Amino acid sequence: MRERLPASDVVTKYLAEHPGIERVVFHAEGLTAWDSGLINFLRNVIALCGEQGLAVDQGGLPEGARRLLRLASAVPEQVTGRHAEPPSLLHHVGQVTLELLHGAPAMIRFIGEISLAVGRLLRGKAQFRRSDLALLVQETGPQALPIVSLISFLVGLILAYMGAVQLAQFGAQIYIADLVGIGMSREIGALMTGIILAGRTGAAFAAQLGTMQVNEEIDAYRTLGISPIDFLVLPRMLALILMAPLLTLYASVVGMAAGMLVAVTAFNVDMNEYYQQTLYALSIPHFLVGLSKGLVYGILIAIAGCLRGMQCGRSASAVGEATTSAVVTSIVFIVVSASLMTILYQKLGI
Repeated sequence: MRERLPASDVVTKYLAEHPGIERVVFHAEGLTAWDSGLINFLRNVIALCGEQGLAVDQGGLPEGARRLLRLASAVPEQVTGRHAEPPSLLHHVGQVTLELLHGAPAMIRFIGEISLAVGRLLRGKAQFRRSDLALLVQETGPQALPIVSLISFLVGLILAYMGAVQLAQFGAQIYIADLVGIGMSREIGALMTGIILAGRTGAAFAAQLGTMQVNEEIDAYRTLGISPIDFLVLPRMLALILMAPLLTLYASVVGMAAGMLVAVTAFNVDMNEYYQQTLYALSIPHFLVGLSKGLVYGILIAIAGCLRGMQCGRSASAVGEATTSAVVTSIVFIVVSASLMTILYQKLGI
């Protein structure tokens, strides 16, 4: 059986045996059947002839082969970038800055559309189904209770232990009630609830709307004259506005119960004394501060999740990117707003 040589070896060997060749002509009159292997062979031969400065005459090739060769040469070679140098830190910072500058107008426009939808809701002209709102309320609130309970309980334990170790040095274990009660009601309860909702509910909103964007369902709503903001975004925002403060209050109570468990079992504090000290330390403004923060966090999570979902591309990978971006954006919003609101309440003496 005769060994088949690669195209490069065939051309190189033939040119070495026949010096002075200036033109290569293909003769394929007797060729009756061929496949893509012939096209690949011809491309390699033509490329090698081009490197040697030889003219190539394709007139003897079948018409179909010539068309495929023209088509193959017309499509530019894709550059995968696998061997490219990694971008520098300055390039990365510049790219992130440009993305922020380009994303700010879209976010402002989206917030404006939501404001108009809220105006239509107050006038009774919003286009959404009450059954959808009830379902979203259930998904956002009651179904989130297990994870909120677990995280809040563990955070209350950690907060109580951290404070008790220091307070025990002065015999002031009873003030664990003040530390855990005020901390959970004002800051920690709302903050942990917001982070849980960002990872659970905000990501779900982005994935749902992103999938609808891929399936062109949102375009279908617009074609039917139904506002996607009214029908899809507004119920999700209302659900979070209703459930985020309630989950915040629930998380605060669970955290206080965890603090009481630590104080009673590990530091020999009487349960009734702990309860009375908690009532003495807490006041209505503490709870109102926490509820207001939970409300703001819920609005920001709804905006971030729905915005990233509506901005999703038309591929499966775009849905994953939108989900990730929604979680990151929500957490950034929560941290920034928590800092600003804490400073504001401190200045106002609340």
